[in-house]
Amino acid sequence: MDVELRHLRCLVAIVDTGTFTDAAIELGVSQAAVSRTVLALEHALGVRLLHRTSRTCTPTTAGVQVLARARHLLAEVDDLVREATTGHTRLRLGHAWSAMGRHTNEFQRRWASRHPDVELHLVRTNTQTGGLAEGACDLAVARVGIDAHRYAHATVGHERRYCALAADDPWARRRSLTLDEIRRRVLAVDHRTGTTTADLWPPEDRPELERTPDIDDWLAAISTGRCVGITPQSTLTQYRRDGIVYRPVRDAAPVPVHLIWRRHDPHPATPAAVALLTELYAEADHAPHRPTR
Repeated sequence: MDVELRHLRCLVAIVDTGTFTDAAIELGVSQAAVSRTVLALEHALGVRLLHRTSRTCTPTTAGVQVLARARHLLAEVDDLVREATTGHTRLRLGHAWSAMGRHTNEFQRRWASRHPDVELHLVRTNTQTGGLAEGACDLAVARVGIDAHRYAHATVGHERRYCALAADDPWARRRSLTLDEIRRRVLAVDHRTGTTTADLWPPEDRPELERTPDIDDWLAAISTGRCVGITPQSTLTQYRRDGIVYRPVRDAAPVPVHLIWRRHDPHPATPAAVALLTELYAEADHAPHRPTR
C-alpha cells in the first residue's frame, strides 16, 4: 500500500490532539476510521509509529522521524494548493539587477494603492530573463535581447547610458564622456546579464574587456580603478557605492527597458504592470532636466 496524504494528516492530528477521539473530531471522521488509517500507515512503512495508552498517544522514535517529514510534506502541499488557487492574487516581478531603477519605489507604492488585491513581490535572479525562464517570476524587467519566439514583451521606456568609474579616477572630474574616450580604457562587462558589449564600437576600435559574472563583481572591479564600465541609468539609483561615481556617456544610444512574460501563459495583472511602468517612464521623460554633477 502506498503512503497517502490522508495517512500523514491523520498521524499529525493524533499527535497534535493527543488522542484518537480528538483526532477524529478534528478530521471530521469516525474514531474507527482514524485507527484504520494509522494502522494502514504503519503497515505501509513497516514500523510502529505510536505508543498507545488508554489516555494518550505519543510517537515512537520512528514516529518522531516520520512526523517531522510528514509536517514538512503537508506544508509543501498546502503551499502548492494555495499558490495554485490564489496565484492571481500575487504578482512576482523579476529582474537581474536594478529592478526598475529610480521608479522602483514609486512603482511599488502606486501598485499597492491601485491594485490592493494583487500582492507585488520583487524577485532578483541573475539570469538574462530575470528569473522568468527559471519559473521564479510571472513577468520580468529586461534590458537585454529578448527571445521573441518564447516571450512576449512590451517596451516601457528607455534609460540613458552612464560610465561607472572609481571616484579617484581623473575622469571623475568630468561632466560627461564619449564612447571614443572610453574605448581606450579596459571595460568591465557583466557577461551574463549586462547591457554593454563591444558592439557599441566599430570592430577595429573596440576596448579591451574584463568579464565579470554579476553586478557586485562588476562594481568591485571598477572600484579598483583598473577599468571602467557602461551601464543604464537604473544602476545609479540601485547601486550607489562608496568609491564609485557615474558620468553620462553623451553619444551612446539609450537602453530600452522591457517587461517580458511567457507568451502562452501571461499573468492577468500583466497589462496593469505594463501600463504603470510605462506611465512612470513617461513622467520621467517629461520632468525638468537636472544637470549631472
